[in-house]
Amino acid sequence: MANFSSIHILFFVFITGGAAVSATVFTLENNCPYTVWPGILSGNSNTLGEGGFQLTPGSSVQLTAPPGWSGRFWGRTGCNFDSYGRGSCVTGDCGGVLKCLGGGEPPATLAEFTVGSSDSGMDFYDVSLVDGYNVKMGIRPHGGSGDCHYAGCVADINAICPSELRIMDPQNGIVAACKSACAAFHSPEFCCTGAHATPQTCSPTQYSSLFKNACPSAYSYAYDDATSVFTCSGSNYLITFCPTRS
Repeated sequence: MANFSSIHILFFVFITGGAAVSATVFTLENNCPYTVWPGILSGNSNTLGEGGFQLTPGSSVQLTAPPGWSGRFWGRTGCNFDSYGRGSCVTGDCGGVLKCLGGGEPPATLAEFTVGSSDSGMDFYDVSLVDGYNVKMGIRPHGGSGDCHYAGCVADINAICPSELRIMDPQNGIVAACKSACAAFHSPEFCCTGAHATPQTCSPTQYSSLFKNACPSAYSYAYDDATSVFTCSGSNYLITFCPTRS
């Protein structure tokens, strides 16, 4: 397997209909004092980073996505893989493999993207806690035009997670992740399903409000769009695990 910590994938230019269309460079960096194993789910056939890899403290990796790419990034913690890439993670596990073929198991903090299909196209991005929280995460645009705001969750929600939402690390007995209320209680008012399946009938709860108060620019529940989805054009993006500030 390639050593992703030493790979710097070049900035490519795609030619579409006679016009140059720039690719988007994602830089993933680990500011945590522990190793994170990023997981990546691509919404089309352009799988980035082979789906997942190891990112040691202080290291970074660049990945290049073509125009029109969509997908999500998340951090897996407490992982142990053998030489064949088989193993497991305490949080964010994606089926017991290093190179994810699908999404991560909640709870996990997500960085979600839909990249514009041309230079004039708009990128949409957010940091989501809808599936719960496991690690601090931030998205910082570079070189784009438009609103291009920072999105992220720089607070340690594990430290304030209510006992009924906690996932404990069996190795050291500390809180490893914080479930969403939907995952904990499976009820329509928390999951925005059934009679609560519209913005008018699914309101913030004490649990989603706890997430929102801690991380104002992150998605806290299904209909938290207005203050959580950001746009930018022609940007590259720095995705940081354990950012120290927004």
